[in-house]
Amino acid sequence: MAVHLFAGSLLAANAPAPVKGAPAANLQKATFAGGCFWCMEHPFDELPGVVSVTSGYTGGHKKNPTYEEVSAGATGHAEAVQVVYDPAKVSYQKLLTRFWHNIDPTVKDRQFCDVGDQYRSAIFYHNDDQRRLALRSRQAIESSRRFKVPIATELVAATEFYPAEEYHQHYYKKNPIRYSYYRLSCGRDKRLKELWGEDAGR
Repeated sequence: MAVHLFAGSLLAANAPAPVKGAPAANLQKATFAGGCFWCMEHPFDELPGVVSVTSGYTGGHKKNPTYEEVSAGATGHAEAVQVVYDPAKVSYQKLLTRFWHNIDPTVKDRQFCDVGDQYRSAIFYHNDDQRRLALRSRQAIESSRRFKVPIATELVAATEFYPAEEYHQHYYKKNPIRYSYYRLSCGRDKRLKELWGEDAGR
């Protein structure tokens, strides 16, 4: 059963934070945490209207954290992706739908085989419109009664986003065999199918 997230007038009101130095197209940004950032790049990369997807760290207290520091779990940061997109071609609502269908929203401080608050799922909203739309999308999933447990995904105001080291960027393209093995051994796609059925990953 697909979860239909909100459209119509809500989309017209949506105005996520503009990107500094953006061209006349008025590109905007959205930030999501869904466990391993390697696995969250591809779902957004393939959406028409998405200009770039950057892996990084956010939501914590350590300035300029390294991967080793974040993965150790002492920084408060989550692995996340920041999406730059053209709202004339893809809506924030569509990004939310893609986010939900690529995570397990039923677990706290983990995603699939990765455990710790650095792998928590979260929507980091950049303004009130994003917060409102994110909240309503979560409420839509809760009211659908698809899951028998509360939704654990956090809604948090966006703070400083620190891009991850270059070797992490688009890892699925640079190291397709290792990426595929990790994704399979982590049970990500199997679990997504259990959670979302035909909507998994979409």
